[in-house]
Amino acid sequence: MAEFDTSVLQAAEREREIELTTFGRITTKPTNVVIWITPLDGKLYIRSGGGMGRDWTKNLAAHGKAVLNMSGMGVPVVARHVTDLKEAKAVTAACAKKYKTDVATAPDDTPTPAETATFEVMPA
Repeated sequence: MAEFDTSVLQAAEREREIELTTFGRITTKPTNVVIWITPLDGKLYIRSGGGMGRDWTKNLAAHGKAVLNMSGMGVPVVARHVTDLKEAKAVTAACAKKYKTDVATAPDDTPTPAETATFEVMPA
């Protein structure tokens, strides 16, 4: 499995928001959205607070490919929809720490919309 270059991981740590380019599930046209990115244990995660109802999450689920645009870099990625609740909750905790928010949930809580719309992104 490919790993991100150190500069990509450092940019993800440093950047508050990034631009994500996804490709339309029907049109395949590129669309950009500004989102948060969360590093955790050498991996990168993105998620939608609105759950799977957003176009970018549907596009990502349909095609699995995107581009992370941050720190002047365009990084092609493939995405894996996180379906393991324990992993999604770990991302929630890491997101809360990075962004200094109170979004963490207990392990036995019902998944939040963001936890159902969490993706690991990996180098393409």
